[in-house]
Amino acid sequence: MRFSKITVVNNTRKISSKKQRALEILIRLKRLYPDATCSLNYSTPVQLLIATILSAQCTDERVNMVTPALFSRFPDAPSLANADVAEIETLVRSTGFYRNKAKNIQAACRMIVTDFGGEVPKQMEELLKLPGVARKTANVVLAHAFGINAGVTVDTHVKRLSQRLGLTKYADPIHIERDLMRLLPQPDWENWSIRLIYHGRAICKARNPACEACELADICPSATLPQIVMS
Repeated sequence: MRFSKITVVNNTRKISSKKQRALEILIRLKRLYPDATCSLNYSTPVQLLIATILSAQCTDERVNMVTPALFSRFPDAPSLANADVAEIETLVRSTGFYRNKAKNIQAACRMIVTDFGGEVPKQMEELLKLPGVARKTANVVLAHAFGINAGVTVDTHVKRLSQRLGLTKYADPIHIERDLMRLLPQPDWENWSIRLIYHGRAICKARNPACEACELADICPSATLPQIVMS
């Protein structure tokens, strides 16, 4: 028996548009991670704000180890605003960059007290005035504290996976967020981010992504899943 030549091809299924692919990815992520939610522990909007500031270049697990003592000592904006910054530094030291984080936490809480009546503002423009708060932090706070989808949270996982999935060509978070906001329905902006973060932690890691175990591999242009076929 004579066999035809064996070649290796990529098993990427064609989808007619980038937007259709993004929506299909969203459907699958919802199925894969139905109970996904913010992994930071908090009781109030200001506590979520502080935890999110602390999560910069730090794992959520580490932040959750630090915040119980921090919030027990300083549970709200007024107490943090009037705290000894050196004590805040001591409590958040293990999250890294602790001096800058402590300074921003106190400055943000002072502004919340003086400019916003002690309440975390619910508008993107107002949140961005707070020291240490950029769009990533503001998006997290608005979505999880107030149920407002003002944008797409872009962290390292969302950036990496959105690039690998061929949904953006950009490297900076602002352009990535704009691309994703055009592709996804607004009610699902935070759904996308939180589930993509779960997927990035579990499957699509920065090094050695587990493409063979990935439920998105057949629609991912970066997946390395060669298939032997007869030609």
